[in-house]
Amino acid sequence: MFDLTDLLIKLIPVFPLLAVIANGLLGSRYSHEVAHRLAWGSVGLSFLCVIGVFADVLRTGATHEVVAYQWIFGGDLTINLAYLVDPLTCVWLLVVTGVGFLIHVYSVGYMHGEAGFTRFFTYMNLFMVSMLLLVMGNNYAVLFIGWEGVGLCSYLLIGYYYDKVSAAKAASKAFVVNRIGDAGFLLAIFLIFINFKTLDYTKVFAQLGQLSPDMATAIALCLLVGAVGKSAQLPLYTWLPDAMEGPTPVSALIHAATMVTAGVYMIVRNHAIFDLSPIAMETVAIVGGCTALFAATIGLVQTDIKRVLAYSTVSQLGYMFLACGIGAYTAAVFHVMTHAFFKALLFLSAGSVIHALSGEQDIRKMGGLSKKIPWTYRLFLIGTIAIAGIPPLAGFWSKDEIMGHAFVNHQFLFYGLAAIGAFLTSFYMFRLTYLTFYGASRMDHHTEEHVHESPMVMVGPLMALGVLSVFGGLILGFPPEHGWLHGFLAPVADVAGGHETSVATTLLLMGTATGIALVGWGLAHFLYSLSPSTADNWSAKFSGAYTTLLNKYYVDELYDFLFVEPTKRLGEFLDWFDRTVIDGLVNGVAQMAEWGSAGSTWVEKYVVYAGLNVIGLGNHLAARQGRKLQSGMVHHYAAIIVAGLFLLALVVQLIVQK
Repeated sequence: MFDLTDLLIKLIPVFPLLAVIANGLLGSRYSHEVAHRLAWGSVGLSFLCVIGVFADVLRTGATHEVVAYQWIFGGDLTINLAYLVDPLTCVWLLVVTGVGFLIHVYSVGYMHGEAGFTRFFTYMNLFMVSMLLLVMGNNYAVLFIGWEGVGLCSYLLIGYYYDKVSAAKAASKAFVVNRIGDAGFLLAIFLIFINFKTLDYTKVFAQLGQLSPDMATAIALCLLVGAVGKSAQLPLYTWLPDAMEGPTPVSALIHAATMVTAGVYMIVRNHAIFDLSPIAMETVAIVGGCTALFAATIGLVQTDIKRVLAYSTVSQLGYMFLACGIGAYTAAVFHVMTHAFFKALLFLSAGSVIHALSGEQDIRKMGGLSKKIPWTYRLFLIGTIAIAGIPPLAGFWSKDEIMGHAFVNHQFLFYGLAAIGAFLTSFYMFRLTYLTFYGASRMDHHTEEHVHESPMVMVGPLMALGVLSVFGGLILGFPPEHGWLHGFLAPVADVAGGHETSVATTLLLMGTATGIALVGWGLAHFLYSLSPSTADNWSAKFSGAYTTLLNKYYVDELYDFLFVEPTKRLGEFLDWFDRTVIDGLVNGVAQMAEWGSAGSTWVEKYVVYAGLNVIGLGNHLAARQGRKLQSGMVHHYAAIIVAGLFLLALVVQLIVQK
């Protein structure tokens, strides 16, 4: 029987895939206008399909499993290109296609005039296809295809300016670091198949009762390694700040809507496995809490507008991991959604600032922009208030829920890490806002003369994201822990066993979270608005700490010293060994063979052939002399016969005597 919802599910990844094929193969034959319309139009159609699917799931509560293609089958292994759409999938699809659509539209204005315009949109659409496969797949094989696809696309997009050395290095770094995480993920898939003889989610989760605690821990930790790499958590976070080398829309897509949330999705999707292992759960929480605090401290002093936002992404992803580790899966998903709203808004607003300043990204060379680009300023401020966790904006509700869940379940260490991280987040984000938009201008005269507001094709998506950043959290998560999103995700992400929170405790926690954010704002206001000299004095007084933070704890240098340089030296040694020893042996054998061949040729030429020539010459001479015996005279022949008989008799006599 025909099912419209199943058809819509199949079409969701098809539309951007068709745009990839069209722009990739035929893009050079038509104008940029056609190329960008195909790009954002295809994502828009996918979003409409998602709306239709979401409406059906919301109405019926049904889970859809749709087989698009019978792929691999043989023995115990059967893998189909199939999709699983449940409430969790719907949430990610809404974020990926909805926010992705706005980023694509914004890119039309931001990338205008770029030589690789069509190539850019081809990569962006391919990124969307990969992310859609990742979240829609009903088995680990399809998940892994999407997983590797977003890794490939991140390499292409981060290295979009491939003629720039820093961009090429950043792309390679992202690719290599993600491969480390992917190795852990692939090992987890092998372990899952060995234990369950299937890779389908539903079949695996149905058999979890037969899994030993040790094996559950092994699988969960291997999955965590993959998630840590993809979602840029300690210790595999270093690739994400460097990803800023790509165009700003790429940063927004990677940081807000797609790639970095993949690790959170995988953990939530596999929470039934993680729940079997307290060790794995605690590890997830520790990784998340430490990352949230660690990245926030680095963000305090960064001077590149996009790099500050990059470290804020790493920190906010830490909150999501922390939530997963303490069993607050719905809160983690909630923060994924609100983070997509305000982080996309912040990155795209930062892109608008960079666009207005003709490519300048150093906040030390900005200031006084609030009056020159008022729409960008207002929208950036909304994003800042949202990420700082000030009510009623979106970030407050999700962040407060994570912190509240940790507190009421007596996980005070994680609550403390989250609270300190929240304070630092508020501080460095308002620092960024003050240095960028307030105070006297620090721009050079030429740049200041050409400052201009972005076109509506860029401002329009910012406005939509601004509305979501203001109202999205209230709509999704109010009242706290009992909002619409909690009811929607209950069948797939709700975990029993948490403590019920009283109204008084809830209000106290909300007030505390608000106070923490306001204190951070107040400190930033004092240091970067009321008394800028104090900030300079503190930087000079604590120069060691300041320099350490500015250099990101020298982690990149440490990794270079411990891993990169030794690997390079090993590679150089192996190259030398290959060229000198291995090739030397091979070349030596070849030389010996060559010498042997030359010797054989000489012997053949000067010994064998010479001997044969001598023999031949002797025979020739003997024949010539023999010919003289053929005189034709009878008496000569008679004499020869007599002589022969005499010699024969002599030989016989000698033999007889012996």
